[in-house]
Amino acid sequence: MSAAEVRLPGIEPAGVTPWLVEHVDGLRAPVTFSLVSGGRSNLTYRVTDAAGVARALRRPPTGGVLSTAHDMGREWRFLVALAPTAVPVAQPLAFCDDRDVADADFYVMGFVDGVVLADQQAARRLSAPARRRAGEAVVEVMAALHGVDPDEVGLGDVARRDGYIERQLRRWKRQVHQSGAPDLDTLDRVHNALAAHVPPQANGIAHGDCRPGNMAFDDDGEVLAVFDWELATLGDPLADLGWLIASWQQPGDDVEATTAGPSLEPGFPTRDEMVDRYARLSGRDVSNLPYYVAFSRWRSACIGAGVRARYLAGVMGDDGYAAEVRGQEGARQGEAALDAVRELGLLR
Repeated sequence: MSAAEVRLPGIEPAGVTPWLVEHVDGLRAPVTFSLVSGGRSNLTYRVTDAAGVARALRRPPTGGVLSTAHDMGREWRFLVALAPTAVPVAQPLAFCDDRDVADADFYVMGFVDGVVLADQQAARRLSAPARRRAGEAVVEVMAALHGVDPDEVGLGDVARRDGYIERQLRRWKRQVHQSGAPDLDTLDRVHNALAAHVPPQANGIAHGDCRPGNMAFDDDGEVLAVFDWELATLGDPLADLGWLIASWQQPGDDVEATTAGPSLEPGFPTRDEMVDRYARLSGRDVSNLPYYVAFSRWRSACIGAGVRARYLAGVMGDDGYAAEVRGQEGARQGEAALDAVRELGLLR
């Protein structure tokens, strides 16, 4: 094994490889590891065994971790529970909570080789008809997830069901204030307006970051798997739809999306088409969706401010992240959230 592979962050092959051979059916040593995604979220590695079979290993980041984040056991539990449902997920293979094997819990799942639509460049790998199908499929998968009964799949006790938005508001406000981020007056004003006007809660499983960048697609635009279950919980499904719509860009937009995505490429459905499709498939009332879009913009601004503060404090390492650019993006999201709550009549 090369020195570069040995130095991969978060992986010590000498400890992990024997565990994989023992606990993952059919896996044959030796294995090689390569980092698929990393940075500010959980780390995902491609694990290729002696037969050339690829699997994926997922573990927390190696530093700058918030105390309540990156619970791998919780993420594993959602993966196992949803595997038999209509929600496409990678096949769960094995979970390790033995700190003698690694310095953190991790799990292994099947490797899903598809197109992850994280941005416009990725979208260019699909034809225009496939892009439209991909947008439709995102909504179909979201509606399928929100239609799963938590009790029936063994997730009924994973979290409280009530007060989801209230808890989210408290959580993100607390985290952004603990991060040491400056100039939080705008975010606090938006928080107070949102907290005073929370709509009646719908119930279901909320992914927390449900968007094309957390899904793999085939060449026809069908969703092969939904990834990144670290924020999943029981709560208000409309928060997922609000997050998706706040990130779904269209030509001519004058408000920046909460996160980069593929939808500016020709062929994708419009936001209105996405919302209408979700309403038809889920049967849910989406009349309060503008509130959830405003909440999503505020949440995005909190995340951006907190991450920037941690980078500037030197606890997130240096992976080419432009702290000042992210800070400017966060500030724009804060102003967009302020405009959104004003448009809703929640703040004068």
